Amino acid sequence: MSGAGDELGPSRILRAAGRTAVAWRNGGGVTREVAVHPPGAGWDTFDWRVSLAEVTADGPYSPLPGVRRILTVVAGAGTELTVAGASRLRADRYRPLAFPGGAATAGRLLHGPVVNLNVMLREGRARATVEMVRGSRRVAAGPGSGAGSGTDGGRSAGHGVLVMALEGPTRLSAPGEPVVTLERFDAVWLAGARAAAAELGTDGVAAVVTLSA
Repeated sequence: MSGAGDELGPSRILRAAGRTAVAWRNGGGVTREVAVHPPGAGWDTFDWRVSLAEVTADGPYSPLPGVRRILTVVAGAGTELTVAGASRLRADRYRPLAFPGGAATAGRLLHGPVVNLNVMLREGRARATVEMVRGSRRVAAGPGSGAGSGTDGGRSAGHGVLVMALEGPTRLSAPGEPVVTLERFDAVWLAGARAAAAELGTDGVAAVVTLSA
């Protein structure tokens, strides 16, 4: 897993301010990578990739054969997707929507620009769940937690949980660590036994993305 941030024990803080915007070729928006595995992987080599996309115009999505996409609108009214020329899927705010990346897909903005949380998974090499959380809950990221920690005690960089603040401050505490406060679109990567009992609390909405590779 890679992404610019500050170290925090078994976790890594990924501040929104440290991300680089990459413009789309069609001029319809920009993407900011949050995390990718393996570290430094490009479009053809990632197992999984998490990013935020600012979409300002209607248009086609880049085809990604062999990739499963989970899209969640996290700002703005929403998007209507046309997948494989037929299916019209309504992507409303805070409602994760999965679809095959290899299918011809186009998006139509419903009422102005949106920001999408994109989770991309190489088929047969990665899995993920995306949850929207309000209030508080425990975040399990260690062995036996369901986070795909494998046989290495959760040390594998490809297995863990990404927590991102979407609306309102989000606080995260892990055993033996000070409380971390995340502002909008800041994230924390959690992995390892020490992060297994991390507690999340948000004044608004947070995304919890559980990833395994």
